[in-house]
Amino acid sequence: MINAGVYVLSPKIFQHIPKGRAVSIEREVFPKLAEKDVLYGYVVHGLWIDIGKPEEYLETNKILLDLLAKKQKYRDRNKIKVRNPVAFDAQVSIGEKSVIGPYAVLGRDVSVGNNVQIRNSVIFPAATIGDFSSINGAIIGEGAIVGKKVKIDNGCIVGDHAKIKNNVLFAEGVSVCPAKEVSENILKAKIVC
Repeated sequence: MINAGVYVLSPKIFQHIPKGRAVSIEREVFPKLAEKDVLYGYVVHGLWIDIGKPEEYLETNKILLDLLAKKQKYRDRNKIKVRNPVAFDAQVSIGEKSVIGPYAVLGRDVSVGNNVQIRNSVIFPAATIGDFSSINGAIIGEGAIVGKKVKIDNGCIVGDHAKIKNNVLFAEGVSVCPAKEVSENILKAKIVC
């Protein structure tokens, strides 16, 4: 067994955390709670995957989409092509001649323009993807705006509410901080803040 996942803590936990310095909850606080017999755990019998890195997060989405594909398949509709497995939340809008999937997740209120290609990617709620853009192997944050004719490659992350201007190219591994505006090509992996 391992200690991983989600913690549910009572506000009383702060009585056990020293003030004024960094504290390791696993190495300092949990042992004290165990000594007092007030630390509990739950053994999960099922799939557990670390999603701490973007590539692990995307791989986990692929696994979940494969499971979902057994229950439902989306069909081509309104002059768009859907390559299963995919998942769409409510109020998703997709323009003509766009190709979505395989392995694409579009959150609530996502707007996708015409002639867009999205695969192996997660697009968070309220994001906008402009016409003729291509997103492959990327994570696009909530409320982000991706302009027209933008190409975003593997391992890229666009933060919440970031704005990527028209005709921008991102090489593999580019990360854009939340609310940042980008108007130039970024041709090598780096963080843009």
